[in-house]
Amino acid sequence: MSSHPSPITGMKVLDLSQIMAGPYCTMVLADLGAEVIKVEKPVTGDDSREMGPYVNGESTCFAQINRNKEGISLNLKDPQARDILYDMVRWADVVVENYRVGVTKSLGVDYETLSKINPRLIYCSVSGYGQTGPYSRKGGFDLVAQGLTGIMSMTGEPDGRPLKSGIAIYDVGAGLTAAYSIIAAHVHQLKTGEGQHIDISLAECGLPWFIWEAAAYFAEGTVAKATGSRHRVSAPYQALRTGDGFIVIGAANQRTWEKLCRDVINCPELIADPRFLTNMDRLENITALEPLLEAAFASADAATWIARCEEASVPCGPINDFGQAMNDPHYIARGMIEEIEHPKLGSMRMIGIPTKFSKTPGAIRKAAPLLGEDTDTVLRRFGVSDDQISGLRDRGAIQ
Repeated sequence: MSSHPSPITGMKVLDLSQIMAGPYCTMVLADLGAEVIKVEKPVTGDDSREMGPYVNGESTCFAQINRNKEGISLNLKDPQARDILYDMVRWADVVVENYRVGVTKSLGVDYETLSKINPRLIYCSVSGYGQTGPYSRKGGFDLVAQGLTGIMSMTGEPDGRPLKSGIAIYDVGAGLTAAYSIIAAHVHQLKTGEGQHIDISLAECGLPWFIWEAAAYFAEGTVAKATGSRHRVSAPYQALRTGDGFIVIGAANQRTWEKLCRDVINCPELIADPRFLTNMDRLENITALEPLLEAAFASADAATWIARCEEASVPCGPINDFGQAMNDPHYIARGMIEEIEHPKLGSMRMIGIPTKFSKTPGAIRKAAPLLGEDTDTVLRRFGVSDDQISGLRDRGAIQ
């Protein structure tokens, strides 16, 4: 482990967000060294605390996405509790929120209000559709964003039902977009002392990922359709059936295509077949090519073909389920499965940090907080007396 601090050690973040997109952003910042104080409503806290599975009454969903944060509970409708938050805003470099548009203003924690308290504040809003535009007042969810952007129309098998991605791709994507945007704004903040408002939309964050689809649509008006596991511009680049299950093959250029035919499946005649001479030919004739390849792959099991592909330097791999992925020796060797002690969950495993810095690595330092776990400690740090804390607790303003 490096003796250097983590990349953004010293950044101070006030996290007013909940469920996934906002908390994913602040988890990434916390993993990279930011000091994050998570503010939850009393009694129920972050809505993800109500999502199972549970261990000893504690949500494992919440625990997976809120590590490395201190946790306090404040009722922002209480004037004294809100004044305490304002003191914390003076301390913070960054505020992250994912309320429905308009709610922060009614609570008195909107950008205009908080930027007057701290002009250098970076205030990041994560919402379904952004702070402006005809949809801005709608509630936004990952599934709805997947429908709106077109991804569900191009996921799955041709002529099949529309399918969502297997994970909450836009919640996570919005969180990542927010994280790198905050870090960029922090660079500007450090240079100039200026804060700013960052507006992140679930329904927009994924649009720039549609590279091949945008190329086809803007160039010739082609609207992308569902292609199963087939690639849009390369062939064969997809899942193929073997004697005992599927593997993925990435013969994405002419060299690997020829290696696949000659050195892996021993079908050199396919190289000279006029239907498959070039990548564009193979794409155009993929429905003819696919059964020919699968007929060859049917003669052995997946493990045999993966070994032969690796020997021939043809990109190839298994189609793991999540349990197999979590026990893959490569991920284990790379530190992608970590274990930490939680006060209620005990020893728990979680996904590790994917960025590997040579000098300033991130770290998983502490488990996700219990609801209000750090309230008294944090409030004392901001000058709130024990008598005031007792009064706040008596009337339900804190937990």
